[in-house]
Amino acid sequence: MKPAYDEMFDASGGVRPSYGNFAAWLDSTPHEVIARKREEADLTFHRVGITFAVYGEEAGKERLIPFDIIPRIIPAAEWQRIEAGLRQRVKALNAFLNDIYHDQEILKAGRIPAQQVLGNSQYRAEMAGVAVPGGTYAHIAGVDLVRADHGDQCGEYFVLEDNLRTPSGVSYMLEDRKMMMRLFPELFARMAIAPVEHYPDLLLENLRSVAPEGVHNPNVVLLTPGQFNSAYFEHAFLAQQMGIELVEGNDLFVRDDTVFMRTTQGPQRVDVIYRRIDDDFLDPLAFRKDSVLGVPGLFNAYRAGRVTLANAIGTGIADDKAMYIHVPEMIRFYCGEEPILSNVPTWELAKPDDRKYVLEHLAELVVKEVHGSGGYGMLVGPTSSKAEIEAFRQKILAAPEGYIAQPTLALSTCPTYVDSGVAPRHLDLRPYVLSGRDISMVPGGLTRVALKQGSLVVNSSQGGGTKDTWILEN
Repeated sequence: MKPAYDEMFDASGGVRPSYGNFAAWLDSTPHEVIARKREEADLTFHRVGITFAVYGEEAGKERLIPFDIIPRIIPAAEWQRIEAGLRQRVKALNAFLNDIYHDQEILKAGRIPAQQVLGNSQYRAEMAGVAVPGGTYAHIAGVDLVRADHGDQCGEYFVLEDNLRTPSGVSYMLEDRKMMMRLFPELFARMAIAPVEHYPDLLLENLRSVAPEGVHNPNVVLLTPGQFNSAYFEHAFLAQQMGIELVEGNDLFVRDDTVFMRTTQGPQRVDVIYRRIDDDFLDPLAFRKDSVLGVPGLFNAYRAGRVTLANAIGTGIADDKAMYIHVPEMIRFYCGEEPILSNVPTWELAKPDDRKYVLEHLAELVVKEVHGSGGYGMLVGPTSSKAEIEAFRQKILAAPEGYIAQPTLALSTCPTYVDSGVAPRHLDLRPYVLSGRDISMVPGGLTRVALKQGSLVVNSSQGGGTKDTWILEN
């Protein structure tokens, strides 16, 4: 495998222009000062309680997410292309969702096999014909990007995954920026770094813009599964930042196909629900009958157009890994354009030829469950033992339609402060795209970094950390 693309240093060891000011500062700052700043960051995050839960862990329900004080820096021209590509992609994904729940033109045209959509467990037949405000289904999308050399493409950005159900992590993006501004104000004075702190205002404006027709001063709430959810910190954080109520299912009730919130002043109508609960648990009358997290009757109110859910029920079909393969075709079909951002080359194991190739090259590839997330349910061939590879082979043979495979890309690296000092570590990027009356986004995203040497798995549940992402304004 070729060496990974280094975001700070070029092939000859020179500092890339975007990192020039930062590199000069890093060279002139004593190691003990940086170490002290790192300790200060850890103490502050502990005090504020910026944590996430890891399901299945016995020792403690929550962990502090590791934070790296060396930022990831992206020049303005690169960001402009990323932003254009993300807008194009999310526009096509929303068009696809609106289409498959209504006219199904892309299926009739044979551009995507109908069975792959209609037979997918993430397709919600209950949503067929349901009108949603503005035809927008994915109001908040988190698109995972990786940067790598592939073929003759050097340092190219690729889309690794689309997250359209309940994408998380934006609170870390905001807290990382707040921390860096507190620790290193001199860097922000020296460099033109695009702001991200207005994201909660942008999110609230976006949510208000998709209120049911005729509602002029919508009441927006954030629906959480509760404090034992892995992203509860983020739920509470975003509700507080937007100035809206954080509610659980038992705080809401439905009467006459209208959703109300219980308050000390009596019932208050709810118009928009930013829900962080999966489809299955939203309404025990419509979906899982054993759910104690949702609101009985919510789906009827939604279907009647009396409340907006963000994201819409049924968005999961568009971020399923089996659909990821078809997003470039969605862009061509709905936008009449070629994709600005490329997918990672992907093999579909339901296809005999793809499956044959992958089974012969398991030791070289990354294989993922179609419905998997969080770094679970995957095989990273080059770092797996023969026994692990053979065990995964049996899983594939038993249910090949449940897997896709991709080449093991050498994800780009960025200098990272680790126990041994400053060293390169692999990373990805998750920008957040908001869709409502318009498509909007803040310049930046969540950079996740694999803190273990050589690791390509950046998920926090798998030992990854985060960095602040700086988009230069000039």
